[in-house]
Amino acid sequence: MDTNTTLQTITLDAIKQDEQVRAYIHQANENLRALGYTEHGFRHANLVAQIASNILSHLGYPPRQAELAAIAAYLHDIGNVIHRDNHALSGAQIAHDILSRLGMPYDEIALVINAIGNHEEERGSTTNAISAAVVLADKADVHRSRVQERDPTRFDIHDRVNYAVKHSFVRVNNDNKTIALELEIDTTISSVMEYFEIFLSRMLMCRRAAQTLGCSFRLIINGIQLL
Repeated sequence: MDTNTTLQTITLDAIKQDEQVRAYIHQANENLRALGYTEHGFRHANLVAQIASNILSHLGYPPRQAELAAIAAYLHDIGNVIHRDNHALSGAQIAHDILSRLGMPYDEIALVINAIGNHEEERGSTTNAISAAVVLADKADVHRSRVQERDPTRFDIHDRVNYAVKHSFVRVNNDNKTIALELEIDTTISSVMEYFEIFLSRMLMCRRAAQTLGCSFRLIINGIQLL
C-alpha cells in the first residue's frame, strides 16, 4: 500500500510531537552518552533546526525551504539509535519511513533525506541549499552545554574543546554573502590549536556548504578571523 497517497504539509512542530521521533532521538542520545559522546539529543536537535532555518531565512530562501531545512536538521542524528557508524545513512532511511507515514510529499522527503544522509564530513556532500544549511548548523553547535561527562578529570579532547567554548553564534550577512561562525573560547581550558585538531575537516565542510549557498565561510575565534 502506498503510504504517501494522502499528501500533507508536515511542519517541524508535527515532527517534534511524533512519538516515534521522540523515542528514537531520546534513545540515540542515551546510546551516545554511554559511549562517552557529547550531547546529541533534543537540545542539539532543536538548536540545529533553529540555526538551519535561520540561515536560509536570512539568505532570502522561501519559508518552506527554511522549514524543510529545520526538519532535516531536527532529524539529522536520529540514526544514532542504531549505531554511530554510518548514522547519517541509517538516519536518512529512518526519516524516510517516518515522513512517508506522516504523508509528506515525496519531493520534500527527497530533500530532507538527502540532507540527513550528507551531514557527516567523512562522506557527505552538499548539493542544495537544504543540505548546506544542515551542515553549517550542525557543525556550529560547539558549546560547553554539549558536554555530558560531569567529571572534568575524565574529559577527552572533544569534551575539553566543547567545554572551553563559552559562546557560539552563526552570523549570516546576505549583503556581502558571508556566513561566519563566531566562537568565544576559554583558552585556559583548551587551546585554539586543539579546536583545529578535531574540527578542521568540519570547518572545511562548512566552507564547501557556504559555497553551495553562494557565500563565503568565516571562522572567528575570540575576535580573530582564522578562516
